[in-house]
Amino acid sequence: MNSTQTLARESGQAGAAGEGATLALDIHGLHAWYGESHVLHGVDLQVPVGQTVCLLGRNGAGRTSTLRAIMGLTSARSGAVRVFGQDLAKVAPHRVAGLGVGYCPEERGIFASLSTRENLLLPPLLRTGFEGLSLQEIDALFPNLKERARSPGSRLSGGEQQMLALARILRTGARLLLLDEISEGLAPVIVQALGRAIASLRDRGFSILLVEQNFHFSARLADSFYVMERGRIVEHFSREQLPGKRERLEQLLGV
Repeated sequence: MNSTQTLARESGQAGAAGEGATLALDIHGLHAWYGESHVLHGVDLQVPVGQTVCLLGRNGAGRTSTLRAIMGLTSARSGAVRVFGQDLAKVAPHRVAGLGVGYCPEERGIFASLSTRENLLLPPLLRTGFEGLSLQEIDALFPNLKERARSPGSRLSGGEQQMLALARILRTGARLLLLDEISEGLAPVIVQALGRAIASLRDRGFSILLVEQNFHFSARLADSFYVMERGRIVEHFSREQLPGKRERLEQLLGV
């Protein structure tokens, strides 16, 4: 059974598992703090299984803090965070990935002294119940990485490093991807390649929460959108509702 078939099977099982199981990520009333700074104020957000959801907002709106709170990387948090129906309240941060969560932060974490292939093989495989993408599938998704397989991490361009950071997650067995500003500062041709990869991953059954400031990049990819401002969700709409939200988005994002 290949990776696409396995993901489809797992998504079907999740859909039959009971209340909340059709959601890859379900957040209700999420508050988070860094020390005494209260950065998230009652965030509600959902990512259905097999869909791509985009969290939009200006810098400092709280989007990255939302991802970090999901992973348990803020000083404190309250509210409900469930991944495939499992409550994360008592899950240690280092065990969240084992539930099938792949977090790709802005800091790509590429090891300069290791080759591209060595970086790719570094993370351990997760026991999530299905296989991650094979090396052959990753090579097909990111041909640049195949060509640069023996190049040290220090010789990769910023776009290639971003591809590698994402590719590392895909082979582990993660099925919920938390992607933080993966298009930021990259050349248009690389942004287009990443967009094609994300669309392909959605077609394979991955669930994706895409944090972006680049609305034009995410507009073609997401099934639904949330807009955050000052640690709160201020808008939520589907792709079908997008034409009627242009004026409001210009106010919130300046797009």
